[in-house]
This record gives sequence, C-alpha cells and structure tokens, in this order.
Amino acid sequence: VQLVESGGDLVQAGNSLRLSCAATGSTRNINVLGWYRRAPGKQRELVATITTGGGKTNYADSVKGRFTISRDNAKNMMYLQMNSLKLEDTAIYYCNARQNLGIATMNYWGQGTQVTVSS
Repeated sequence: VQLVESGGDLVQAGNSLRLSCAATGSTRNINVLGWYRRAPGKQRELVATITTGGGKTNYADSVKGRFTISRDNAKNMMYLQMNSLKLEDTAIYYCNARQNLGIATMNYWGQGTQVTVSS
C-alpha cells in the first residue's frame, strides 16, 4: 500500500484547508484510516481516524469541532477538512492506513504534507 498526501499549505489563522490522501496498491482489508501530525519539536500525535467499514470517527480533543475526517472507499481517498485553523495546528500531517491481514496488522504511512498556520 502506498499513501500520498496533498493539500498542505501556508494559511492564516482562522482559515480553512483540506488535506487529501490517496491510497494505491493492495488496499483490500484496510480497516482504519487516519491522520497524524508532528509539530516542530514534538512527537507525532493522532489527529483523527475513520473506519473504512462503518465510517466511525475518532478525534483528538484539540481538533474536535474544527476538523472533519472523511473517506471515499470507491476512490481509495481520505480527506481532512480543517477549519478555524490555529497557530498550534502547524505541523507535518501524515496519512496512515491500518490493514488487517489476519495473522498480522500492517501500518502504512505517507511521506507527509506541511501545514503552516500564520498569524
């Protein structure tokens, strides 16, 4: 599975941005998709996840009410709509896919896309 993020940009605080993640390769049995981020000097943290089956979502407290994760299974795409961006949202955002192979669970990562929020 290969994951490619896009949509990162430099935006002013309060504005919106939408990130996209395209999955290619053997995408069968991917059961959870997610966005993670790594801010300068900090560890990578969970932003949001969504199940490919029922579309159940989970958000970090810091983004609840501002960010929305979604997916299009037919297109093998995942999105992150980010509204009311804050300076502290500045980070590299990574796409993640979790694939259940029965005997093992595989984790795949994209290369990341930079989001910079300015005042």
